[in-house]
Amino acid sequence: MYRFQQQMVKSLFIPIIPGTIIIILLFSLDYFQLELVEKFLLFAAFVIVPLVILLLKYDEKSTHQQTIYTAMKWFQLPAALLALASVMSNKVWGFEDTAILGMLSLGWLLLTLLLGMYGIANIVIHKGKVAEIAIGAGLVYFFIGGIWFTLYQYQWTLFQANPDTHALSSVHFHFSSAIVPIFIGMLGRIMTKKSWYPWVVAIDIIGPVLIAIGMIFSKPIEYIGVTLFACNIAIYTTYLLMYLKRNPLYKKAAVFLILSCLAFYTIVVVSMFYPLLKRKFALTILDFIPVYGALHAFGFVLCGLIGWIYLLDSLKRKNRYNILDERNDNLTIGRFI
Repeated sequence: MYRFQQQMVKSLFIPIIPGTIIIILLFSLDYFQLELVEKFLLFAAFVIVPLVILLLKYDEKSTHQQTIYTAMKWFQLPAALLALASVMSNKVWGFEDTAILGMLSLGWLLLTLLLGMYGIANIVIHKGKVAEIAIGAGLVYFFIGGIWFTLYQYQWTLFQANPDTHALSSVHFHFSSAIVPIFIGMLGRIMTKKSWYPWVVAIDIIGPVLIAIGMIFSKPIEYIGVTLFACNIAIYTTYLLMYLKRNPLYKKAAVFLILSCLAFYTIVVVSMFYPLLKRKFALTILDFIPVYGALHAFGFVLCGLIGWIYLLDSLKRKNRYNILDERNDNLTIGRFI
């Protein structure tokens, strides 16, 4: 029985194997002459979004949501391949002055639209439950990230922002803006409800918008958004660690969720010591971007998603066993009666 459970847990991540192989090649081979921001966008397309779709498997879905979920599950890999072809057409295949780049990016835009539709349906169906609003908002932010990606591939200018800003905005909405609300929503599903939780969700939804506006129009607004967002993540990670300490049975989930929290705290520490390191070693912010990006994408986001999938799978199996035990107890009592 235990061996069967191990096989079931391992099989959870089969859907992300093709994307993981592609991402390893993208980051390791010189053939893919891509910018770092483009590699992170493709990492989101091939690994992060499939994990989010896998996480949604544990939702109780309406018929409408089930239809959207099935479409997302089957269209994700083709959409990611179209996104890869769009980026490669610009950097490697020499189609940078054609409309091919933008046309190929529309496949990924459609996939993120499906995520956004699922998120809106999640908010409507659950009728104002705060945790579900957070998860739904995160999924909608994926669609905004898809819009920025398409603008970047078409090389269009919006609000006087250049295409490089569109790329950064797309990364912002594919990672922090989308993932943090989903994480906080997942925490809201399992935590004892607190009076401060709705405020955390509200700030979590507003924060990414402030950051995006600040990136284009005003640095002070961006700093305010980043500060609010970082404080929210600090609250989330602190409460999550407390939950894991009180519930030590979820060992596999705990390993990845703790690594996710530690990655966030490492980012905070590196940020605090950045001025000192910059002076002592003559480093620039460009030297720190790969460090921040790796800690956030591979540490906080990737480990966090894997941890939440393990945790939800454990809770689902625990509930199933409790139901079976209750049925067996009723049958036993029935025989004595």
